[in-house]
Amino acid sequence: MNPGLHDALHALGPQAGHILDLWRIFLGVCTAVFAAVMVALWLAVRRAPRIHTPEPPDLGTVNVPEPRLSRPVTMAVAASVVLLLVLLAASVFTDRALARLPLNRAINIEVTAHQWWWTVKYKNGPVSETFETANEIHVPVGQPVLIELKSSDVIHSLWVPSLAGKRDLIPGRTATIAFQADHPGIYRGQCAEFCGFQHAFMAFEVQAQSPAEFEQWRQAQLQPAPEPIDAQARRGKQLFQSIQCAMCHAVQGTIAQAHKAPDLTHLASRRTIAAGTLPNTPENLASWITDPHRHKPGVNMPANRMSGEDLAALVAYLGGLK
Repeated sequence: MNPGLHDALHALGPQAGHILDLWRIFLGVCTAVFAAVMVALWLAVRRAPRIHTPEPPDLGTVNVPEPRLSRPVTMAVAASVVLLLVLLAASVFTDRALARLPLNRAINIEVTAHQWWWTVKYKNGPVSETFETANEIHVPVGQPVLIELKSSDVIHSLWVPSLAGKRDLIPGRTATIAFQADHPGIYRGQCAEFCGFQHAFMAFEVQAQSPAEFEQWRQAQLQPAPEPIDAQARRGKQLFQSIQCAMCHAVQGTIAQAHKAPDLTHLASRRTIAAGTLPNTPENLASWITDPHRHKPGVNMPANRMSGEDLAALVAYLGGLK
């Protein structure tokens, strides 16, 4: 697996491949046009007279371009029209190719953007098999994925360069984007529309797994949070449910059922925290809990001042949510 692949020139899915082919066509045509313009400019400068004495205009006549000048201009205009039609045709065919992805067996996912994180809800099957996670999208290799996009506050844009193009998430509207990962790996995604102070730290990951690995992960996500196995973690669970954590977060299988912040039911199984800002380690988790504004100034999560013993207990509990 290639952690954090984020390269629009390294297409690893059919949608990204079509977009990359279109980009190559545009690059080739525009490069050729630029080169032709530069050559024409060089020839014009070279052939221009060194000294030019302007003559008074003859108001009784109409200036008609010389034939030797009008012919190249006509040819240049005709070539420009042809090239524009070529680019238009390439865009239309690419759009049709993007729409040909078979979605009858697609994984259905709903992604909601917030300042500055992502809710990811899996909606395949009955309601009892619907579950929610955050900032990570797991997909099976070789199977189409249809994502329904929403925004809870401002305009965001979802972009996974190696798998698909960009798609805006506009408050009050629902959009969709489809893609398919042809190779296993971890693909970095990013909000591509400026959405506030921490826009640059609003990332996510798409983890493409084999169908068997994806099904194993899905079954694990359907389970409630595991019960703490030691006294310290049990103390952490009590703290989580008694302080302000439970007012914003949800942990399935507990009394914490709020949805103002990421669902933490299986937090310990994620690679990062704070929407890709920090690796998911006990040290970073403790630092994030005590002072999240140190890492993401302006984030909605408040600082939590607590004793070292209480902090260690809370981190031990969260670290067991796998």
